[in-house]
Amino acid sequence: MELYIIRHAQSSNNAPANPADRVADPPLTDLGRTQALRLASHLANEPHPEQRHGLDPEDTHVETIRGYGIRHLYCSAMRRSLETATAIGEAINVAPEVWIDIHECGGIFLDHRDDRGVVGYPGITRSEITRHFPAVVPGEVSEDGWWEPARGQEDWPTCQGRAVRVASRLWDRANDGAAAPVAIVSHGDFIQALLKAILGRIPERNLVFFHFNTAITRVDLEPVDRILVRYVNRVPHLSQDLVT
Repeated sequence: MELYIIRHAQSSNNAPANPADRVADPPLTDLGRTQALRLASHLANEPHPEQRHGLDPEDTHVETIRGYGIRHLYCSAMRRSLETATAIGEAINVAPEVWIDIHECGGIFLDHRDDRGVVGYPGITRSEITRHFPAVVPGEVSEDGWWEPARGQEDWPTCQGRAVRVASRLWDRANDGAAAPVAIVSHGDFIQALLKAILGRIPERNLVFFHFNTAITRVDLEPVDRILVRYVNRVPHLSQDLVT
């Protein structure tokens, strides 16, 4: 199974002029929306980074493939992921599906840096998603949102456990013979945890997978737990001034 792991485009929390301007569930910036559109066009129309060669080793014919052929698209319930996935979905004609478990480590919270400390927030509601995004919404998203404010900020071990759960579902899909390419639009820290979970490297502390906004990582999951890491943190769709 071809798995494309994509970080969301730049959000307002990625480059705030003042840390006090951070919000619990940030939208994309203008630059982020440009990144998302460039990513979407690349995934839908531009040459695939891996051209197809003939099966015979002596065959030097090369077929240029356009688009990635993504047939299943998942995103978190965070606005920056939903916005990025919406741009992709419209370009490739695939409706994004919200997958709660691929949200960023920490959940929906703010550290107010005052006597309130860390405060949890509920996140986007079901009606807000259906009103603004053409996404398939699971039952876990209600009119009260999807994050329990009483949880405050999720800790790192809990995030790692969630990554193991997501990796297990992806492996189940691969071992069931699913072949159509899958893309997930997630977040920097969670992508790190997920890649470690897929590779069996949790709770490794000194291994870091860095990702630019809208960067693409491809990992092929093959039956009997064989892993092919094709590439990590690629941004061929972005000019240098758009890389963040």
